[in-house]
Amino acid sequence: MTTERHATATGSAMGTTFLIVVHRDDAPLLAGAVAHLDDLERRWSRFLSDSELSVLNRRPGVPVLVSADTFQVLQAAVDGSRATAGRFDPTVIDTMETLGYDRPFEQIGGSPPATGTGTPAPGVDGIVFDEALHAVTLPVGVRLDLGGIGKGTAADLVSGRLMERGASGAAVSVGGDVRVRGDSPDGTGWIVSHDRAPLDLAPLRDAGVCTSTVTRRSWRTEAGRVHHIVDPRTGRPTATAIESVTVVGRTAQQAEVLTKAAMVTGPDAAEFLDGFGVHAFIRCTVAA
Repeated sequence: MTTERHATATGSAMGTTFLIVVHRDDAPLLAGAVAHLDDLERRWSRFLSDSELSVLNRRPGVPVLVSADTFQVLQAAVDGSRATAGRFDPTVIDTMETLGYDRPFEQIGGSPPATGTGTPAPGVDGIVFDEALHAVTLPVGVRLDLGGIGKGTAADLVSGRLMERGASGAAVSVGGDVRVRGDSPDGTGWIVSHDRAPLDLAPLRDAGVCTSTVTRRSWRTEAGRVHHIVDPRTGRPTATAIESVTVVGRTAQQAEVLTKAAMVTGPDAAEFLDGFGVHAFIRCTVAA
């Protein structure tokens, strides 16, 4: 849909839905943004055997050349793990697969239930980045999953390219992980909502807003229902009174990492997030 002041696109990518709003009525610009998002999924999906991530995961112990976007998100994932003392960890892929998340989420329900038991993640130590070559080397026994950082990073990258190519403002939401930049179509700033209700925030002009919740992406295993927010230190889904965390950060990449880390932190999540200087909304279950 287009108007004189902006254009929007919606669709499916990265196992979820997306919304792109551009403050400029330019169909080719909008089409380029959708193509950029599709390209990032092809590079980062652990469910595509020829993605850059899958190729990297199959070649431990040797340097693997990757694109600039992939190098950036992988490096950010490792940095995010270190900054959060392992509460966020991209090496949880073995645990996720053991828990049954070994295929696109919509296909899980049709398969026999997994055991529902996981193991601690191996951690990011030993991953080597070669800045000059854009090469990454994984230690033997370590694989990576970008499920906890990819959508936010995609929102950052797609919105950034839109601005570089002439948009005066852009908002990109990938599964509810949002990055806004520049002018909104009405000129007042971007209003971001969660669960169809506007967040209690002033209009935003340059920020990332991401949410993690245990109320979505859950499935049945032999050990009972599990969800996709896993504590990398134990290999088990989080089991605290926190139902969801929304973080407003400098970028969507930062916000997405911190939502996952805060969910893992549990009762001390607010204090943990204060240390990063971000604004957050923490929702607990009724029982809490």
